[in-house]
Amino acid sequence: MMSLPFYQKLHEHYDRSYHNRDLHTTMSQYQQEKKSSAIYTHGSTAYSSRSSAAHRQKSEAFSQASAASYQQQASRASEFALSSAVSQKAASAYDYGYSHGLTDSSVTLEDYSSKLSPQTKRARKSLLSGEKKENLPSDYMVPIFSGRQVHVSGITDTEEERIKEAAAYIAERNLLAREEGVTAAKQSTVSKQSTSVLRQEEGFEKSRKVAIREKAEHLSLKKTLEETEAYHKKLNEDSLLHAPEFVIKPRSHTVWEKENVKLHCSVAGWPEPRLTWYKNQVPINVHAHPGKYIIESRYGVHTLEINACDFEDTAQYRASAMNVKGELSAYASVVVKRYKGELDETRFHAGASTLPLSFAVTPYGYASKFEIHFDDKFDVSFGREGETMSLGCRVVITPEIKHFQPEIQWYRNGAPVSPSKWVQTHWSGDRATLTFSHLNKEDEGLYTIHVGMGEYYEQYSAYVFVRDADAEIEGAPASPLDVVSLDANKDYIIISWKQPAVDGGSPILGYFIDKCEVGTDSWSQCNDTPVKFARFPVTGLIEGRSYIFRVRAVNKTGIGLPSRVSEPVAALDPAEKARLKSRPSAPWTGQIIVTEEEPTEGIVPGPPTDLSVIEATQSYVVLSWKPPRQRGHEGILYFVEKCDAGTENWQQVNPELPVKSPRFALFDLAEGKSYRFRVRCSNSAGIGEPSEATEVTVLEDKLDIPKPPSNIIPSRNTDTSVVITWEESKDAKELVGYYIESSIVGSGKWEPCNNNPVKGMRFTCHGLTTGQSYIFRVRGVNAAGLSEYSQDSEAIEVKAAIAAPSPPYDITCLESFRDSMVLGWKQPDKTGGTEITGYYVNYREVIDGVPGRWREANIKAVSDEAYKISNLKENMVYQFQVAAMNIAGLGAPSAVSASFKCEEWTIAVPGPPHSLKYSEVRKTSLVLQWKPPIHSGRTPVTGYFMDMKEASAKEDQWRGLNEAALKNTYLKVQGLKEGVSYVFRVRAINQAGVGKPSDLAGPVVAETRPGTKEIVVNVDDDGVISLNFECDQMAPSSEFTWSKDYVLTEESPRLEVESKGNKTKMTFKDLGMEDLGIYSCDVTDTDGIASSYVIDEEELKRLLALSQEHKFPTVPVKSELAVEILEKGQVRFWMQAEKLSGNAKVNYIFNDKEIFEGPKYKMHIDRNTGIIEMFMEMLQSEDEGTYTFQVQDGRATGHSTLVLIGDVYKKLQKEAEFQRQEFIRKQGPHFAEYLSWEVTGECNVLLKCKVANIKKETHIVWYKDEREISVDEKHDFKDGICTLLITEFSKKDAGIYEVILKDDRGKDKSRLKLVDEAFKELMAEVCKTIALSATDLKVQSTVEGIRLYSFVTYYVDDLKVNWSHNGTAIKYTDRVKSGVTGEQIWLQINEPTPNDKGKYVMELFDGKTGHQKTVDLSGQVYDEAFDEFQRLKQAAIVEKNRARVVGGLPDVVTIQEGKALNLTCIVWGDPTPEVSWLKNEKLLASDEHCNLRFEAGKTAYFTISGVRTSDSGKYGLVVKNKYGSEISDFTVSVFIPEEEARKAAEERPKGNKKAK
Repeated sequence: MMSLPFYQKLHEHYDRSYHNRDLHTTMSQYQQEKKSSAIYTHGSTAYSSRSSAAHRQKSEAFSQASAASYQQQASRASEFALSSAVSQKAASAYDYGYSHGLTDSSVTLEDYSSKLSPQTKRARKSLLSGEKKENLPSDYMVPIFSGRQVHVSGITDTEEERIKEAAAYIAERNLLAREEGVTAAKQSTVSKQSTSVLRQEEGFEKSRKVAIREKAEHLSLKKTLEETEAYHKKLNEDSLLHAPEFVIKPRSHTVWEKENVKLHCSVAGWPEPRLTWYKNQVPINVHAHPGKYIIESRYGVHTLEINACDFEDTAQYRASAMNVKGELSAYASVVVKRYKGELDETRFHAGASTLPLSFAVTPYGYASKFEIHFDDKFDVSFGREGETMSLGCRVVITPEIKHFQPEIQWYRNGAPVSPSKWVQTHWSGDRATLTFSHLNKEDEGLYTIHVGMGEYYEQYSAYVFVRDADAEIEGAPASPLDVVSLDANKDYIIISWKQPAVDGGSPILGYFIDKCEVGTDSWSQCNDTPVKFARFPVTGLIEGRSYIFRVRAVNKTGIGLPSRVSEPVAALDPAEKARLKSRPSAPWTGQIIVTEEEPTEGIVPGPPTDLSVIEATQSYVVLSWKPPRQRGHEGILYFVEKCDAGTENWQQVNPELPVKSPRFALFDLAEGKSYRFRVRCSNSAGIGEPSEATEVTVLEDKLDIPKPPSNIIPSRNTDTSVVITWEESKDAKELVGYYIESSIVGSGKWEPCNNNPVKGMRFTCHGLTTGQSYIFRVRGVNAAGLSEYSQDSEAIEVKAAIAAPSPPYDITCLESFRDSMVLGWKQPDKTGGTEITGYYVNYREVIDGVPGRWREANIKAVSDEAYKISNLKENMVYQFQVAAMNIAGLGAPSAVSASFKCEEWTIAVPGPPHSLKYSEVRKTSLVLQWKPPIHSGRTPVTGYFMDMKEASAKEDQWRGLNEAALKNTYLKVQGLKEGVSYVFRVRAINQAGVGKPSDLAGPVVAETRPGTKEIVVNVDDDGVISLNFECDQMAPSSEFTWSKDYVLTEESPRLEVESKGNKTKMTFKDLGMEDLGIYSCDVTDTDGIASSYVIDEEELKRLLALSQEHKFPTVPVKSELAVEILEKGQVRFWMQAEKLSGNAKVNYIFNDKEIFEGPKYKMHIDRNTGIIEMFMEMLQSEDEGTYTFQVQDGRATGHSTLVLIGDVYKKLQKEAEFQRQEFIRKQGPHFAEYLSWEVTGECNVLLKCKVANIKKETHIVWYKDEREISVDEKHDFKDGICTLLITEFSKKDAGIYEVILKDDRGKDKSRLKLVDEAFKELMAEVCKTIALSATDLKVQSTVEGIRLYSFVTYYVDDLKVNWSHNGTAIKYTDRVKSGVTGEQIWLQINEPTPNDKGKYVMELFDGKTGHQKTVDLSGQVYDEAFDEFQRLKQAAIVEKNRARVVGGLPDVVTIQEGKALNLTCIVWGDPTPEVSWLKNEKLLASDEHCNLRFEAGKTAYFTISGVRTSDSGKYGLVVKNKYGSEISDFTVSVFIPEEEARKAAEERPKGNKKAK
């Protein structure tokens, strides 16, 4: 069985810490391949004459030397403790390689000493079997040719650690030793430490071939820096002013010595970022190292080329991009490998290398390169809770090696997925599958399959969305998720969870937690009332038992479905595990059975230590402490005590149930109250002393609900997905993630985009409808709850984003001169969803078959598919590349062209035509088009010959399509066989003869594709002739283009083109002989959809005759049929002809039926004026339809139609009814002018209307929102104006106002809506009037500072107030505040300084206009205000700090003789006041009878132990400090019970006598 893959332990997601992983990978690869290189080069020669025993002896000697080297270098290793991150990571990489691959010598000796042993082959087969692999780091590279991984016999763990540390130190010193002149002949530092084993490293000379190649490369490297600022500005128009962003990051490289290496990156940003290259954080200076470095930037791609790499070029390289918006860096590592031994170096440098630059180890010991591909891949998937789902893809690995299976690992959100009862993995040999037996929301996330073969790997990712299951109760919330245990001990387990995204339509009130003992099916609820905080300690557990938990959410509708159960958790104290013996019970229960050791007699335990409150919420507190040092050998129990803050009244919390673990959760505490806590220990010997009390703890939630995210930005992704980005919640603590919701614009319905909170600030929402417009919102979540929703994003239409075009192809030389060449190519197959805006051409010289460096041929993009490259070298061979560009950017370059020699073409015949293409493909025909050759030969081109053959036919089967030369640059090919594939070519001819053929067009299959449509000619009723075409296969960016004889019409004055949707029409304004030709219509951004129509002389005659037939005599119409409403609601239909004779007749048609004059219709014809009329008393529902007046006057005919259907008819009917009602209304009292409003100068709102036809008995009643308004004054109708005054108008006065007139003749009403926009308009006018009523700004000094204020008639919130100081808007702080109090608008400046002097402006904005008031706070005005502020401030300080009695003394104390009198009062003052007591206005001193005390500077005590009658009197407490004094008086009255009884008895007889 395969062991755990090596990358599962330390796996990092592909988009996290990418450069760190690259550095780690390349350094590990370097160290491993360095050993392998030593093995390879010393293979047969170094070990052929040595025995296996000798090798083992040297292996042991090297092990001892390596262990000893640590002690020798220990002091020097400390010097590198603070070295660069590169060196540390390199040492770490070497450390791992050293520990698992052992030393160079040990691997070499064991592998090669056993070449003849069959055991070696078995060891090699098990190399990647997984043994020890789980201990390897991420991205670990398997050593080349190593047979097995075993530890050297006799090395202990301690010695192995010393060897690893020594190797790390040596690796650091190698990387930092650039000043020591490390050369090819220098031995590695590791070999120096083991001098008895490896002293065989020798440099070898460069071969002549390599030297010549390096010299040629050095001569060909020239710096080409062209100005591309204008191009980048154009390219970045849509992304102005944004920080740099690496589109393509530089990749790490491992190369051989003397090789060249290039680092590439692409940066986006505006303004265009400036990019700087660094080596080990030091800027690279190309002038300081001539020829060593070449830095280039073109088309947004930046390149660093390092020539003739040596060992010192091994380093970390950084690309730093910076503009005005910020700086961003990307990292890559370069590792240079060195050859050793007698291996011929030319094998790696001359031409194509005979050995690859990277290897993968197979079980058979040879190196090969693996290519991994995924077929039948899983896509973005959607599931629902409770369903099953399977993700899978077919894995194709080339070459295929039997018995060598790939390492396959699945990841969710970057974390490895382990098989469980919820998810299972399967590998069938060619297909990997991940199956979910029961989907849960916890399963939602980004799933990645990682397939590795040795050092080669590929991975593929797609997102899985899990929707909520249907609720059992409609409107109940969804289930929570991720229920886990945060802390567990003997007494309680803290459970946490994540809140669901769906609350069911009403807020979640809280959560219920259920527990179930493992092995049973009995669930019990842990809390009686719902808890809002997403953490809860569960108590009442049985020690040693295992439990599982689930959580349910509740809202006002009901309780939702439970969450997925948690993993089993045992009620055990981690600190006590050493004293417990545990064993798992039967697997069907998972229960843990615990037995305690036999206790021994102990002593009374001491107090616990380090007591603290580790968590406090509104409902519970969790305490934690450490066991006492003095505890004996037996177990101890704990008692927890609490007391209210400020008291010493301690109460035991758990007197009946002692705590067993050093943590405890307290419930039933008063919310918002303050407590202190302490703990005592207990055992059989007794109860110990209490611990130190905790600090005062307030029972409230320490964690706040996060603030909503901001700046929600959607951007297009695919035709079913949108990418959402946002800014994180400010000051958020313990943020779990974010929920995203989407809504179709206008629907008002929000749907969750994710059900598992996502971290980060970017998310792709899938499953959207193509073409719909969506808005999005986001909210954050932590344990305290969900934040408010963010503001809605801008609406975005779901469609695929545009992309860069694919490469052009078929590059050919159209013409060649002595120092220039003309190239031609074909347009890319994929334009990226938009038109091609231009092309860029690169060229390079080819000398003796060796290509040189690419150069730019054009700075400005060329629009044609041909370009002339100038300034070339005569007789030099060149190769070319072409890249296409659209608004999305520059596409990938084309494949390298064939080699063309730059020489003068002296041939007499013309060159090849170019840009050959086909269109209008049908089952028996197609159309060919081309462009004339660039090189016409000695005489002009006189025509063209076309050749054709079947695609599968041989070259000798070409046949011509035309016998005579064709003058045009197009030809319609007829007579094709349906379903056969053809290719075509064209040759040009002049007087000298026929030239070379063009590039081939095709292959193309002769077939009429489904849905193909042709151009249709149409002549309308007016005789207008048009060509019409329709296409059902258009792309979103497709357009129609019309051509005549295959030349674009380009707004011809004789033609008019109209396109709408998927239809287009070309209309002839005046068809004639000059319009003869072939008219074609092409659809752009499609696979050649086109059609054509031929208009020859015969077709022209036919169309003109058809047009004439449609043109017949008509009665000239002056006014078309129209309708109007007359008084009393009558309807008049009428039309007017230019003239009518006495014989003119009119037929009246309604809905295709003729109507005649009668009770309903009245007709009239005025032949003199040509007016034709029809009257109707009223419109009814059956009158909806089409009305036509057909006129016949001799041979001429005419008609006019009026359609009254739908909204048009309803509007007309409503208007007629309105006019009729108006007529009836005006017969009684009515409104001449309906209700309107105006704002008075006192800022009040006056509603008014004008009435007519009234009398004394006419009444007027006002209503607001259908409730009658009582009006004090009686209306006077003399002037016909009725008014209603509303004072201090505000939002509460918004509503619908109505006024009704009525008397015995009828009633009328007028309504005015003051809501929504109407109310806003009125409030803007009110605000304007209020702003105009503002008084001038005045200055007032206060205790806090200086206040500027102005009064208005009254203030409303709609009036916006802005303050500015010296022309700059004031930023409000705790020192400078603005506000409104009553009718006063003020600006408070606390603790003013000279910087606050200047001109202040208060602007009142009414929604349309700003109104300003100014004041100059400087000079004398400021000085007087500041002096007054200082005076008030000093007075306030005196009042605040003067001595005073805060409280506690009564006015009168009546007490029995002999009793004790205790009085306490609180005193305040700063500095602490002096306290003295008075009795009967005389100073009272403290003695044994009367004890007077003053403690802590704030509490005074008055105590008389035994009160006597002499103690009666008036007492006073005098407090005094430098700011003032105060006396608090109280009276003490002492009575004797017997004396009181006697007095009462004497009073009773007196009372009786008075009664008589």
